[in-house]
Amino acid sequence: MLSKLKGIRWQKSTIVTAALILTMTIGSFITTAHINDMEEKRSFDRLYEEVTSLSDEIMLHAENDKAQLEMLAGIISRYAKPDSAELWELLDTYSTIGMMSRIEILLPDNSVLVSGGRRINANGLLSFSDAAALGQHITNREADVIDPDKYIVRHYAPIVKNGETIAMLYGVIDIGSLPKSIASKPYGGEAAIYVIEGGSGDFLVDTWHNDSGGNIWALGERPMAPGYNHEELKRSLTDGETGYVVFRSETTGKNLYFCFAPMGVNDWRMALSVPEDTVFASANAIKNILNIFLVFEALCFIIYFIWMIRYILLETNRKQRQLNLLNYVYDVEKLLFNAHEQRENIPLALEKIARITAAEKISFWMIGLNEELSFSWSPSAFDYSGKKSVIYRLLAYFQSGRDVFEAYDSATIQSVSPPNLPNPAKSILAVPVADMDGAIRGILLALNLRNKRTDPALLKSVCFSFGMLCHNMRSYDAMKEQGERDALTGLYNRNRYETDLSAYLTAYRKSLCCIYIDLNGLHELNNTRGHDAGDHALKSVAEQIKTSFGDENSYRTGGDEFLIFIADMPVSELHRRSRDFQNALDAKDIYVSIGIQYETKVTSMEALIKEAEKKMYAAKKEFYERKESDLRQRSSKRHEMFA
Repeated sequence: MLSKLKGIRWQKSTIVTAALILTMTIGSFITTAHINDMEEKRSFDRLYEEVTSLSDEIMLHAENDKAQLEMLAGIISRYAKPDSAELWELLDTYSTIGMMSRIEILLPDNSVLVSGGRRINANGLLSFSDAAALGQHITNREADVIDPDKYIVRHYAPIVKNGETIAMLYGVIDIGSLPKSIASKPYGGEAAIYVIEGGSGDFLVDTWHNDSGGNIWALGERPMAPGYNHEELKRSLTDGETGYVVFRSETTGKNLYFCFAPMGVNDWRMALSVPEDTVFASANAIKNILNIFLVFEALCFIIYFIWMIRYILLETNRKQRQLNLLNYVYDVEKLLFNAHEQRENIPLALEKIARITAAEKISFWMIGLNEELSFSWSPSAFDYSGKKSVIYRLLAYFQSGRDVFEAYDSATIQSVSPPNLPNPAKSILAVPVADMDGAIRGILLALNLRNKRTDPALLKSVCFSFGMLCHNMRSYDAMKEQGERDALTGLYNRNRYETDLSAYLTAYRKSLCCIYIDLNGLHELNNTRGHDAGDHALKSVAEQIKTSFGDENSYRTGGDEFLIFIADMPVSELHRRSRDFQNALDAKDIYVSIGIQYETKVTSMEALIKEAEKKMYAAKKEFYERKESDLRQRSSKRHEMFA
């Protein structure tokens, strides 16, 4: 026996196999490094997207405030005197509009009318001629006329009568409360938000220091990571560039990424300060997973290499067969590695199994997902009627503790087949596929094997790869679902909304409707009764949306905004459901504004949504006007009762 082993040239195949394993390992490391680079790039892309998203949000608030101020300026121009009691009774109701906390009027004599029409001399602080010359505009940081020690921003709109600017209406943006107007919470609230005047370096918003009167240059030069310097940061902020620098935190010793970009208001700059661990949280998680996989892969290769050498020494007459088996397992594993994203690889893997087992058909049934999935491969139009009931019987068989089912005679086949099966199989070989937790997640089934008594190990050897596939598909579906659902309401979130949006252009036959819903008074509710009450109201709106419209095409796109798309529903039914929806919420003292845009031919989803949004804002305006009218009537009745 010894002389026989000495005459066998197994060293060459061992060296080749070792080289193949080394190549695969190197390839895995290269792939891992490439994936890490891609994830880091995604992390930076998200950093810039968060800054841009915040900037866009403030710009949207500014545009909405502009529209409100222009509307009020038009109303004021109809009054004979800007300090009339009747006018100020109306203006005082406009508190906390968008980013603005109150309304004031600058007169040509540089005096300012404040709440109740009270007049304050603003000489030396404000200039009517300068403000009127600029027309509609937003100022940088200025002192408040009521409290000169307090910093504010003014949003001006001219009051024009007979072609002449008679006064300047402005909304006061309280810098100290401006962050509360920002609904977005970048990185789940882990990021500090800044709004900076590019020319002066003055902070308009600074959630890190909670100081509305600070200056970025007055903070001094903080330690920076190598490759970054304060001169470059100052130049970039002043010139309105987009970029980032890395500070070294003196308290935690960790890096902070300070990302900035210009805004569309004056020379304002939006900036975020985010801990390095938060910026690269996703990349680090993937890196850890890949490293674990590389270690696992290396261990598998080492164990396999040792086993292969022993096997070659003891079973040299079966060397070629074992090498074929190795290639078969590797090919299946390679195909199934990312098959949770590329499902077309599963039939290719089944084809390889069919060739190695010499089966007429190979099927894989996946159990325990949101949907029951089956994949198969056959070179012919082979059909096994009743196969689904066979799978359920095999599942019960394996759940009883058995690990393989072999049937090469009709009696055994009939034990798992329904009675009077039209096209019974000639032979069956099946093995269970278990997930990492040991639960059965699938069944691998070979039908009509040409070689009777085929070794079940041929199927069992790929069970781990299929088990990993089941695990990956469950994890992938769970992560995808979590990333697309709003945690508070359970509706789809803005990520899913942006993904689905373009598909709606082709999703209808007769009509498409956009329903834009806004929860009235959420800010006041949070301020008066706490955020739990606000969350309860948002949940109630979401639950009623599910009841009235379903949740398949319903989204929570912002803090208090919801969007619903409905295809091919009669407009009368749409309005009926909307009324029932609103009445149900009214009964709970929860009030919403609804905008409905119904079109039979949609050319632009953006235009459809914009029209619905306009109608919602009109309804919102009517709601607050009606609410104010009700308040006045109640006040009048109380006055009559006590007169």
